[in-house]
Amino acid sequence: MSGNFLALAQPGVQQLSPYVPGKPVDELARELDIDPARIIKLASNENPLGASPKALAAIHHALADLTRYPDGNGFELKQRLSELCRVQANQVTLGNGSNDILELVARAYLAPGLNAVFSEHAFAIYPIVTQAVNADARVAPAKDWGHDLTAMLAAIDENTRVVFIANPNNPTGTWFGPRALEAFLAAVPRDVLVVLDEAYIEYAEGVDLPDGLDYLASYPNLLVSRTFSKAYGLAALRVGYALSSPAVADILNRVRQPFNVNSLALVAARAALDDVEYVAHSRRLNEAGMQQLEEGFRQLGLSWIPSKANFIAVDVAREAGPVYQGLLREGVIVRPVAGYGLPRHLRVSIGLASENSRLLEALAKVLARG
Repeated sequence: MSGNFLALAQPGVQQLSPYVPGKPVDELARELDIDPARIIKLASNENPLGASPKALAAIHHALADLTRYPDGNGFELKQRLSELCRVQANQVTLGNGSNDILELVARAYLAPGLNAVFSEHAFAIYPIVTQAVNADARVAPAKDWGHDLTAMLAAIDENTRVVFIANPNNPTGTWFGPRALEAFLAAVPRDVLVVLDEAYIEYAEGVDLPDGLDYLASYPNLLVSRTFSKAYGLAALRVGYALSSPAVADILNRVRQPFNVNSLALVAARAALDDVEYVAHSRRLNEAGMQQLEEGFRQLGLSWIPSKANFIAVDVAREAGPVYQGLLREGVIVRPVAGYGLPRHLRVSIGLASENSRLLEALAKVLARG
């Protein structure tokens, strides 16, 4: 006897579609019989530098203890984060990537009859974690491809428990400044948790973006989410963290799975925090690459959405799906974002200078074919 296991799943889960990540290099090589060495991947906002030498050394040293469970509390990493972020260790929650943090928030604070507010063109995980717990999503229309915080504030009602905002936003790279964030936080009801997703904040240092950490003491309903996957170059190890009030951190740790961050991730992240030159190098490379791609798009007659992250969304002036497929045949992987409501755009991660040049050459060739 067989059952209808889809029907047995929770209603919110029944309607979900699996998250589709950027296409892996090996998969494209198999599909189109392309030499993997000829393929470049600019699809997943990964750091093109490779991991920090300090992180690699820490991993090598930790390999001898693979038979042991990780430190379930992540003591060493939490202590270093508390020092650098000017918070107490009991304000830090560690996650298996920052996506894990977002899911912990949904599990702890959302349920049927309650809702989360987020923006049009926002990170796909916000609707996924909301729908998975069968809560309602209230999507505020975007303004100039980015968050309209006034519209998001208006979307909050008596059933709202969480607001997800990203600065810079993925996939558009858009951002808002300190005054906009201050006004928003001051107006949000104190019983609504504001999740400020700063996955790309390290790339925006020195520009007019607020640092969410500056607001934690004044707003107990604020949670700042960050990751080691981008500027710190540890995407494969999946480690992120949240900074919040001790009360919110306590709630998240009640639903957090034991040993959710593995030992290699813990030691690598701890070491990466001290590799200041690596992060600075990553930022310089990103700034140069952004300028290179913007100039290349300009020469191709294309427009783009200005970005403060390590990627840029380019308008290819036509339906982007065929252009994406054409780039794949050239051995270049980027990210289509039609599912985000951007059918004419492709999101391009900033790569090494040679990779950026290869992307521009391939894009010119594909566009010329019509």
